Amino acid sequence: MIIKTDIFNFRDPFILTEDGVYYAYGTCVEPSENSWDSTIWGCYKNTSGSLDGKWEMVEGSVAVIPDDAVKNRWAPEVHKYKGDYYMFASYYSEKTGHRGCTILKSPSPVGPFVEITDGHFTPREWDAIDATLYVDEDGQPWTVFVHEWTCTDDKIGRMAVAKLSDDLTHLISEPVELFRADDPVWTHSFVTDGCFVYKTMEGKLLMIWSNNDASNSYCVGIAESDNGRIDGKWIQQEELLFSKDLMGDADGGHGMIFTDFDGQKYLSVHSPNLQTPERVIFIPVYEKDGTIVCDFD
Repeated sequence: MIIKTDIFNFRDPFILTEDGVYYAYGTCVEPSENSWDSTIWGCYKNTSGSLDGKWEMVEGSVAVIPDDAVKNRWAPEVHKYKGDYYMFASYYSEKTGHRGCTILKSPSPVGPFVEITDGHFTPREWDAIDATLYVDEDGQPWTVFVHEWTCTDDKIGRMAVAKLSDDLTHLISEPVELFRADDPVWTHSFVTDGCFVYKTMEGKLLMIWSNNDASNSYCVGIAESDNGRIDGKWIQQEELLFSKDLMGDADGGHGMIFTDFDGQKYLSVHSPNLQTPERVIFIPVYEKDGTIVCDFD
């Protein structure tokens, strides 16, 4: 069953499950402002034990905002790593004049998260957003992130990957391009958004990400690594995971996959996209023939 939560005006929802509590991190949008500049990193929590229970906003700021993070505070996601909690997030820096990705750390899921990178860890001459964490089978942490179309030579977005230091404070390799926004057959658009890495029970390495489909609606596609490694060659699947046509009533995107306390996997997205009110919804997913499928019934 699709769960439509009571979390509104909230984009890029990332779910953390911890000690019987659901936490939702995302981009808080103030409808009256109607501006990407005034967004903030926000967090809701649900202590009911049920995904369709009451979600309450965590009071105050969950993060200490860096001094130069003047706008475009987008897409926070929190990962538990070596006993602490790490927030990967994006902001526009007054120092660099670009959007970029940062990492903040806290001993608690509700913060306060404090920046541990020296400002943006992504290349400072790039516009970069939507970083995520992936730890490979050797224990090496990597980050996948968006190289935005706004600063590429042909105005086509890319997805990039690089190795992180063991303490997640800086890159230890140069970013490598994984794929382009116009690689899939289902799009002619230029956007790469919302990457999330998922390993199937068979060991296949998948990545879900968002772009616009052929009807120019925000959606979620799937790419697969040809060798099961994060720096492999990524092949775009022809079938979408989530779209307005599949959902039946609204588009949406910037997804991630999590498992609830009963063992059911869900896709978390905001829907609809760029319309008020944007809402957090959860769609059950399951694995079939080596990939992920949404259950819209």
